[in-house]
Amino acid sequence: MHTQPQITPASWGMVATLGLIWGATFLFTELALEGITPFWLAAGRIGFAALLAVAIWQVRGGRLFLTKDTAWRALAVSGLFNSAVPFMLLSWGQQTVTSGFAGVSMASGALIMLPLAHVFVPGERITPRRTIGMLVGFVGVAVLLGGQAFASSGDPIEPYGRLACFGAAGCYAVSSVLVRRLPPIDPFGLAAMALVFGSMLVIPAALVVEGLPPLPDTRTLWIVALLGLIPTAGANMLRILVIRSAGPVFMSLVSYQVPMWSVILGIVVLGEPFKIQLLLAMGLILLGVLISQWGALNRLFRRQVTPSS
Repeated sequence: MHTQPQITPASWGMVATLGLIWGATFLFTELALEGITPFWLAAGRIGFAALLAVAIWQVRGGRLFLTKDTAWRALAVSGLFNSAVPFMLLSWGQQTVTSGFAGVSMASGALIMLPLAHVFVPGERITPRRTIGMLVGFVGVAVLLGGQAFASSGDPIEPYGRLACFGAAGCYAVSSVLVRRLPPIDPFGLAAMALVFGSMLVIPAALVVEGLPPLPDTRTLWIVALLGLIPTAGANMLRILVIRSAGPVFMSLVSYQVPMWSVILGIVVLGEPFKIQLLLAMGLILLGVLISQWGALNRLFRRQVTPSS
């Protein structure tokens, strides 16, 4: 039996942290791709993250399922859809589509999540308010990325690249639903096994598609290690904690934050030009979050102001 989603101040903190971490990941990914091929970058960060996660899990006792109920097939599929498959789809798709379109396609994950969660996750019903909020947030992302998001790159196989990007967003949605539906399970074990199953797919795929791995320079190796440590191993643990406690729909709010943080960090770190549309987009994204999560925010506020008896 699955408990109802419990959205707490810690849930909001973890979602905000994930948005910032994954928003910054684009900067480091671009630097890493200067010294390593796309599939081997995915294999390197997932493989390194898997080793770290398994080590931490074993130190904590190495227990996985906490009751007699097991779900190995769902665990394996969620692991593949959690990182390996979307990483490969994005790596391939971004060779033919604009970066703006890739950002919009990732934001569509929140809209893909709504019907999936409505059908498969108890307590995650589609409501008019939640739907309006998600649509407002999506419009905010479209405004943020501007007309470039829908401009054609001119590549003849671009339509397939766009499908690959939407497929990656769908993978994250399916993975979130599967993670939520798993029986009682140790979160550290779940994070570790998800990365292990991902490694079992992405490393052979990298060998088939790109051949033997290149020998990266020291700078690239450090960046790959950083990507494996923080946005893959660490963020995967946070993601699982949010899904298991607050639910996959709440977790999907991260997809609206990532492009926003990516643009902000590009301005602050890389000196990219500031555009006034950023403020409008941020307002729409925050408004969308407010509308879609009004009930959770209202309950949270009441708990905070009600004196304990």
